[in-house]
This record gives sequence, C-alpha cells and structure tokens, in this order.
Amino acid sequence: MDQTSLRIAVDAMGGDFAPTAVVKGAYQAAIEDGTSILLVGDEEVVRSKLARLGESAESIEIVHAEEVVGMDEPAITPIRRKRKSSIRVCGELVRDGRAQAMVTAGNTGATLIVAKMVIGAIEGVDRPALAAVLPNARGRSVLLDVGANIGSKPAHLRQFAVMGFFFAQEILGTEAPRVGLMSIGEEETKGTDLTRAVFREMQKSSGFNFVGNVEGRDVFKGSVDVVVCDGFVGNAILKSAESMAQMVATMIRQEVGLSWRNRIGYMFARPAFEGLRRRLDYREYGGAPLLGIEGGCFIGHGRSNPKAIRNSIRRAVEFCEADLHSKIRDKVADLHREEERLGGESGAEEIAQ
Repeated sequence: MDQTSLRIAVDAMGGDFAPTAVVKGAYQAAIEDGTSILLVGDEEVVRSKLARLGESAESIEIVHAEEVVGMDEPAITPIRRKRKSSIRVCGELVRDGRAQAMVTAGNTGATLIVAKMVIGAIEGVDRPALAAVLPNARGRSVLLDVGANIGSKPAHLRQFAVMGFFFAQEILGTEAPRVGLMSIGEEETKGTDLTRAVFREMQKSSGFNFVGNVEGRDVFKGSVDVVVCDGFVGNAILKSAESMAQMVATMIRQEVGLSWRNRIGYMFARPAFEGLRRRLDYREYGGAPLLGIEGGCFIGHGRSNPKAIRNSIRRAVEFCEADLHSKIRDKVADLHREEERLGGESGAEEIAQ
C-alpha cells in the first residue's frame, strides 16, 4: 500500500490514561515516524492536549466524536446507545476508507463489536481472532485467540491457524511459521473433545505448516511460531504472561536492594537487565491485532502509555503496508474451496460404496 495514502484512526478517548497518553503517543508517531493520523475524540480537548506538545503536527487531523464508551460499559454500547462514540467513529473511518486501520486502548468488548458490525468481517471468516505477539527463547511467537471468542468450534480454530500463519509470515518475518495447537499433551489423543476435533481438521489442511499439539511450556520455549487455542485459554495464557513479566521485574528490584554486592553486580549487568525488561514489556509490542476483518484493528492494553500507543500505531502501519487483510481474505477463500473439494470427494466415495 502507498505510504502517502495510509492513515490510521486513533481513539484519543480510549484507555486508562486517555486522552493525555493517547494524544502524546499519536503525536510522537506523527512527528517522528511521519504517520498520517486521524485523531478521534472531543475536538476541544484533543486540540488543547496537542497544543501543549510543541510544534504542530501537519499529519494529524482531528475528527470530532462527542461520546466515549467507558471501560465498564456493555460491549453493545457503541451500536445501541453511543453511536457517536470515539470507538464507533474510528470503525466508521475504516469502513468508509478514510483510514486503513484503527487503534484503541479502550473497551475491548466494544471494539470487537464495532470491528465485526461496523467494519465487517472478511467473507468466509466466521470468528475474527485477537492475536498477541509474545517473546520466546528464540524470538517472538503469535498466540491466538486471546479473548475475542469463547466457545469456538473446530472450523474456527482452523481459520485462526490460517490467519496466524500469515501474520507471523508477513509481520514477524518468519518464512515458514510452525503452527501448533494448544493441548495438554503432544499426542493426537490428548486434550478435550474440541482439541481432538481441531487436530483432525488441521491435518486436512495444506495451507499452513501444522506441526501438531503443543503444551503451555512451548509458548515461551519457541518450539512453534504460532499457537492456536480458544479465546478462553488464550486470554488466561496472556494474562499469566503479563503477571509473570511483572513478577520477574519486581523480584530483580528486590534482589538488587538486598546488599551492596548485588547493587554493584547490577551496575555491571544493567544492559542485560534492560534488554530483558524490553523483551518482557508489553508496551514494546503495541496492541493486539484483530485478524479477519476488512481492515486493521489494533486493541491496546487499557494501561497503555504514550510508548505503547506509538508502538500500536507502528504495528498498524506494518499491517497495512503488508496488505495483510487482503492476503487473509484470499487464503480463507482458498481454504473454503479446499473444504468444498474434500466434501465433494467424501460424498463421491460414499456413493461409490
């Protein structure tokens, strides 16, 4: 996609530290990265926040939205009650082609509803999936779904695998991503009725590099590049990972303060600890993309600071430059054609018998 025509709609009012943190992050993306941004929110408030940041950013356009969906409001709010909310306006900008992607740190449920009902799902995608990029011992891996879908069917997880495969290939630069199915054992017979059925579905497909079942340890071991699971399981893994990262940082600080020897040792090892901190910091990775919709949608952590917002915008730009949603659309269409062919062959076999 032509960089000059690329615009990202940013929900200025979404998140625990909005609008200050969001406006600052968007401003940094515009000034330092040259990104064209549609900053959506209360125009008077957003303009005053921008004015405090210094030089004007010509690549930022303010789009007024008079309502805000609170973090504790029902997911359906932007559809039924607050039709002029910043989250919904962002979705409409993507739907109408004024922006190619939206970024928000606001209400996750409301964003999912807007993405599905306003922007729209790719034809053939039954359930868009929320993907998270996590650090592992060998680099980075993709985990999906991490909360958009609870109670998925085997066909849904098969679609997640296709979308995760292309995300890892195009965005993370993994040439032939290895796709694993989260279960409680490597054997085909292990797991729930769902995982066993998904395993059989995955084996039928030639559109991605399926390597079989994986366990929880494999997420951070780097055994695979894409981990597929139901949204309930994925969200639990993601929240556990965030908690673990925070615990590690806290324990390091505690150990450093125990003695002068530890403090001296920390001074020499500080670059290594800083590198570790960055690898574990969710703010470095930006928002999680919702894969399977007609455009880009990135949902950031509610506690996103300016760095997290800026990195979310960067991820959205990468997504659009790779034209990833179009590639997913084409691959999903191929998947459905393959299913129809296999279904036809099965039917012919039954008739012959």
